[in-house]
Amino acid sequence: MNQQEFWNSKFSRDGYLYGLEVNQFIKYCYDNFKKSQKVLCLGEGEGRNAIFLAKKGYEVEAIDASDVGLNKLYEQSKLENVEVKTTCIDINNWEPEKKYGAILFTFMHLKIEELKILLKKVENSLKEKGFFVVEVFSKNQIEKNSGGPKDLELLYSVDDFKDNIKELKIHKLEEVIVELNEGTGHQGEASVIRLIAQKI
Repeated sequence: MNQQEFWNSKFSRDGYLYGLEVNQFIKYCYDNFKKSQKVLCLGEGEGRNAIFLAKKGYEVEAIDASDVGLNKLYEQSKLENVEVKTTCIDINNWEPEKKYGAILFTFMHLKIEELKILLKKVENSLKEKGFFVVEVFSKNQIEKNSGGPKDLELLYSVDDFKDNIKELKIHKLEEVIVELNEGTGHQGEASVIRLIAQKI
């Protein structure tokens, strides 16, 4: 099963798997982004973060492998009276063609070699002073039942980011315990890694 088939099966249900509310870490730090510059949401799924940012006045682009998820994003964006440009592609096949003032993703699940490649692309795609913001499940999430894959190869350590971010200044990089309330997909106590980095 490829990424599109996997996520289409997840999103082909009534309602929104991870809810309609923005991720709380994105809500905490989004106002660092410049509204004069585009924001890119990677692995954006059904679109809760992209729609939140669009409602705040940002020009937003979203990428995801799931056409089902992006169709839900489109339908919700119309209800919210905002516009989000979407591209349906496996994130591993994404080839950046422009620069962004901010790039973000939450709870994307890539193997470490895939993550290393993606981080390099992100570094190359940020404008000067641009921000990179991430929240993902840590390896300690394997012991919890609040969401995420039951596969250590798809979970992360702080070092996975610290060792592979070469061109950005890291403002925050930590593993913390949070209480998730994101649709039916993420509920309860979770171990996450949070990152804020900037191209200087």
